[in-house]
Amino acid sequence: MPRPYVLLSVATSVDGHIDDTSADRLLLSNSADFDRVDEVRAQSDAILIGAGTMRSDNPRLLVNSEERRAARVAAGKSAYPLKVTISASGDLDSALKFWHHGEAKVAYTTDAGAEKLRERLAGLADVVSLGETVDFGRLLDDLGKRGVQRLMVEGGGSVHTAFLSAGLVDEIHLAIAPLVVGQGDAPSFLNPASYPGGSTRRMTLAEVRAVGDVALLRYLPKQESGQ
Repeated sequence: MPRPYVLLSVATSVDGHIDDTSADRLLLSNSADFDRVDEVRAQSDAILIGAGTMRSDNPRLLVNSEERRAARVAAGKSAYPLKVTISASGDLDSALKFWHHGEAKVAYTTDAGAEKLRERLAGLADVVSLGETVDFGRLLDDLGKRGVQRLMVEGGGSVHTAFLSAGLVDEIHLAIAPLVVGQGDAPSFLNPASYPGGSTRRMTLAEVRAVGDVALLRYLPKQESGQ
């Protein structure tokens, strides 16, 4: 089966951070951009976040619009996209909201984390081992077999870095908020890694759009800019 189309979705500050170092989550998007993200979720077959994002934000990760859920059902789909997470260690709390809202869930892990995660998530999610390490290509292969054609990846930084550095990303939605975090130890969109083509390869910019006071940039990483 073909691998899913992979879309990375992220909101950052002007200086590239996805959060600050306070105990409270930093809200970078505005209401219009949150609604745009909800629309992208509704258009996706699966939504993925990493274990770190689950622990720090404890999101439900849902399509919030009743109208969009109804449109999915009318099109013969489930009301909510498949929810996906990754934990190499298998150290995920079964009480997290992620497991108790929406519909089907899949947790990808390693051989070492599989037994622990299957015990914790019995009846809550399908647990799949990707081998000795988390193999993102195998993850996409498995999602393709499940009928996922479009995967939305919502973070965090280590997950975005893994997908992009492996050359697995088809599209990036980068929403830039008009604020500066100014904290060097705050989490960033991407971490240091070896990215396809190196620092001189220019991606294609497909769209620039204002969403209220947020700037949305849409990039196509697999297409090199002709500029």
